[in-house]
Amino acid sequence: MPLLVMKFGGTSVADMARIKNAALKVKREVERGYDVIVIVSAMSGKTNELVGWVESTSPLYDAREYDAVVSSGENVTAGLMALTLQEMDVPARSWQGWQVPINTTSAHASARFKSIPADNINAKFAEGFKVAVVAGFQGVSPEGRITTLGRGGSDTTAVAFAAAFNAERCDIYTDVDGIYTTDPRITNKARKLDKIAFEEMLELASLGAKVLQTRSVELAMRYKVRLRVLSSFEDTDENSGTLVCDEDEIMESKVVSGVAYSRDEAKITLVTVADRPGIAAAIFGPLSEAGVNVDMIVQNISEKGDVGAVTDMTFSCPVNQVARACKAMEDAKTAGHINFEELNVDSDVAKISVVGIGMRSHAGVAATMFKALSSENVNIKVISTSEIKISVLIDRKYMELAVQALHDAFELEKAG
Repeated sequence: MPLLVMKFGGTSVADMARIKNAALKVKREVERGYDVIVIVSAMSGKTNELVGWVESTSPLYDAREYDAVVSSGENVTAGLMALTLQEMDVPARSWQGWQVPINTTSAHASARFKSIPADNINAKFAEGFKVAVVAGFQGVSPEGRITTLGRGGSDTTAVAFAAAFNAERCDIYTDVDGIYTTDPRITNKARKLDKIAFEEMLELASLGAKVLQTRSVELAMRYKVRLRVLSSFEDTDENSGTLVCDEDEIMESKVVSGVAYSRDEAKITLVTVADRPGIAAAIFGPLSEAGVNVDMIVQNISEKGDVGAVTDMTFSCPVNQVARACKAMEDAKTAGHINFEELNVDSDVAKISVVGIGMRSHAGVAATMFKALSSENVNIKVISTSEIKISVLIDRKYMELAVQALHDAFELEKAG
């Protein structure tokens, strides 16, 4: 039988009424002739509640017991979904991570997949079961302990199962009806995309679009898993939602597919750093060890100082990592690994990015972007580019204005 993977997020299974609504969508696919693997998240808000209980025990809790507790939310949803399907006369059973088994590394709270053997679930399909309801977000370590994959891990679980079982498609049901050209809350001109390439979705996810977890898109791109994002609260058919697929499936793409933003960014500048071989490693090595997620990096033109060539080094990071970044730099200075005159921090910036595979073959995207921002008197602080994206740092107060201006400049409200 053809196989489909369907994933339901926390808002889609928030209560029994929504679980029943999701089960009806699963039943419809069974009636179309599919065997179905359903990946479920915990009910909305339950994981936060469980994490709170763990943190109330001790700030230095055992990560193995953390995983045992927080993974239980998905177990409850899986059991309730299986029971609901059984009441609809759909042969279904629930599976916890260790029963499949979903084999992962031993990195508790941030485990990664090692393998998902198909034998146990396929044996149940052969017995006449039509649906396997699998608890997302969890697995089992080589030591036999429950592991979790990190927040948003159910998306990654769904893609991993689609790859392991060679599924026809992986449907991600959520509280939005697809991928939009930008956040519809910022501009009512935002348009739902019918298709988007893996690379574009990966960039948008990493740049602030919250619809899909970045790891899930990376996995889908690696194994060519066709992803469909659609709403669990609307009637859907085979043309609903947005298909995330290989760019070969997209006949002709617009030059820019979307505008992404990240509100909580910070810009840090090391003033008057020695310009010598190894200085970048001396700066970014300690930042990496401190767990700082550095994004955009700019080095100024070198100038002749009192003790040789000097430069300024600027980088961006999430605003909640500023204190960690500053401490890492001060510690490196105290240890004599680097020297600088000042450490300037601007915690009131936002990152705006335009993304599109069409950039590879079209010139003028940067010029259009900068002209649009200039016409709104938006000053650019830092610029970084890749083959299919251009990102800028600007003052946070101009973020929504910039998104709207760029959406208009690239005419994203129009179909390709």
